[in-house]
Amino acid sequence: MTIIGFLVLLLIAAICGGIGQSIAGYDLGGCLVSIVVGFIGAYIGLWMAAKMGWPRLFEINIEGKPFPILWAIIGSIVFTLIMALLRRAISGRRY
Repeated sequence: MTIIGFLVLLLIAAICGGIGQSIAGYDLGGCLVSIVVGFIGAYIGLWMAAKMGWPRLFEINIEGKPFPILWAIIGSIVFTLIMALLRRAISGRRY
């Protein structure tokens, strides 16, 4: 994979992570955190899809590497909600 392909992959992961955090209504951090949330969301989303027998929908191929846009967003939502619940349970409710 070239540098340009890797940067495009990071950009797509950041967008998916940002969309997932926006839909969940909880912000975990900045741009780097959105990239990490996007990649973790892709793994969680693909795992959920495989367990439930759902097809891979809306994938983008970047230099032969598929990135599941829809499952990354869904997985990002799930991951963000889990992190929000854990953070709230540990630190307590803030006003």
